[in-house]
Amino acid sequence: MKRSHIVFTSFLIIMLGVISIWIFKITRGDIPYVDKWTRALVDTFPDTYIYTFFRTVTNLGSESFMYPFTAVITIILIILFRDWLPGLTFGLGIFITHQVNKLIKILVSRERPSILVEANAVGESFPSGHAMVPIVCYGLLAYFLAKKIKSTTVVLFIQIIFALLVFLIGISRYVINVHYITDIVAGFVFGFLCLLLLIYFYEWINKLRNRS
Repeated sequence: MKRSHIVFTSFLIIMLGVISIWIFKITRGDIPYVDKWTRALVDTFPDTYIYTFFRTVTNLGSESFMYPFTAVITIILIILFRDWLPGLTFGLGIFITHQVNKLIKILVSRERPSILVEANAVGESFPSGHAMVPIVCYGLLAYFLAKKIKSTTVVLFIQIIFALLVFLIGISRYVINVHYITDIVAGFVFGFLCLLLLIYFYEWINKLRNRS
């Protein structure tokens, strides 16, 4: 195994360990220290341009945007690749990720710091769906676009833009005070794991088809 893979795997294991500690604290009714340390900052955002900006950005991760967007991109991928597998992996992958997010929320059962119905912020808090689902959506989109774009510079640019977009959508939930920081970090980690599994699934199915 390459050194970079070892470092990356070690980092993921450490993060999952930290998240497990957070879950243990949350289910006991405690607040993780990182949430206590970051609570005061949230009070400085309301009625500012920062809040207004992130209140707009957060809509890019809401169900009202994500489901139509997913449907359209699914169709485009099927047409672009002339193959059902990329579209199926994209559409079904996002749907499954959303359901996994809902299941974890039910199991952990954490209350939000505040409710904001118009921002799709109702129900349980941990982990953030706006962090977990967009990382799969835009991550898979970047992955499939990279297979069709020959320029490595353009591919890198797309990956950076999508990564920044995912980060902004996720952190927006903290800024508008509908999630704790730990909700968002856990959403990113769980979403990234789902992304890796979906890419592995796609590559595995492709190999099986090429052998037959």
